[in-house]
Order: sequence, then structure tokens, then C-alpha cells
Amino acid sequence: MKNKSLIIAAIALVLVVGVAAIAYPKLTRSYEESAKEETEIKEIEEAETEVTEAEVSDTEEADTDETEAEEVTYAPDFTVLDAEGNEVNLSDYVGKPIVLNFWATWCGPCQSELPAFNAKAEEYSDQVNFLLVNLTDGYRETVDGVKAFMEKNEYTFPVFYETTQEASMVYGIYSIPTTYFIDETGAIVSAYSGALSEEVLTQEIEKLLN
Repeated sequence: MKNKSLIIAAIALVLVVGVAAIAYPKLTRSYEESAKEETEIKEIEEAETEVTEAEVSDTEEADTDETEAEEVTYAPDFTVLDAEGNEVNLSDYVGKPIVLNFWATWCGPCQSELPAFNAKAEEYSDQVNFLLVNLTDGYRETVDGVKAFMEKNEYTFPVFYETTQEASMVYGIYSIPTTYFIDETGAIVSAYSGALSEEVLTQEIEKLLN
């Protein structure tokens, strides 16, 4: 009886080993194929993710470019008179950076910043066009009165006379002094309401040139 049990156990062991020997290669191949499929799927998903990220990046860059393009504001054109009484336009001076200033002789803050404007107009005359537009209404401010003011203070900056209120209406000038800094393409870079210090004036001019 004992021998019979040993024989049965031996036969069972042989069967287990045989089945394992047959099943193991199949299981191994199945595992390898499964692992290979998972690797391929992972690679496909990573590739799709990279494509998606690239598309999102391109879209964001395009949106940024469009936003930047929309933010550009070009200086409206206008007509004023130069010191000789000739009509000139703002657009005549596009091609160089422009410092556009609206002022009057009766304006205290205007008077306080004019020495700095005069100095910078002389310093940067070859690189920047200075258009200091006087609000010449013919009553409180006249052409002859402005010329006398310029001579008295020994100012040499270019003066332009706005006798029709066209420029101030186009720019919505409600207080003076007001200054616009315009690049060589005619785009407005920055604007200030109120008197400027020489330091700020210099900084803004340097920005136009760099």
C-alpha cells in the first residue's frame, strides 16, 4: 500500500513537471508579447502627447503674436503750423522716433519741464524728432506771444502751432502737458500726462533708440 502511494505521488509529480514544462514557454511568450504591446502602446501615447503639447505650444505662440499685434496703436496723424507758418503733418516725421508734447506758455507744469525738453532736443536732434505742439488758441495763446516766450527763455526746440485744435481733439487732450513717445514706425510706445523730469524723459528717449 505504501509503495502504491509512492508510485501515485511520483506519477503526479511527473505530470506537474510535464505540464509546467509545456506551459512555461507559452506563459513566457504571452508575458513577453503583453509587455511588448504595453511598451508599444506607451510609446504611441507619449508620441501623441508630444504632438498635442507641440500643437498647444504653437497655438499659444500664435495667440501671443496676435495679442501683441492687436496691442500696437499707431499715432493719429494731424496738421499743424511750423515756425514759418507752413502746414506740416505728424506723418512727415515718421521714420525716426518722435517725442510729441502738447503745451502752452501759461501752463506752470509745462514751463517746469521745458528746460529738460530743450536740452534733450539739442542732445538728440540727429536721432529723434521733437514736436512740441503749442495750443495756440489766438486769445490766451498767440503765435507772437509764443515766439516772444521762446526768445526770452532762449529755447531752441522746434515749436509747432496748433491753431485749429485738430491735434488736441484727435489725441483727446484734456490737460497739459501731455507727452507721447512714438517709435520710428509711428507706433505709440508710451504716454504721460503731467510734467516729466529730465531723468524720465531721457529714459523714454533711450527706449525709443534701443
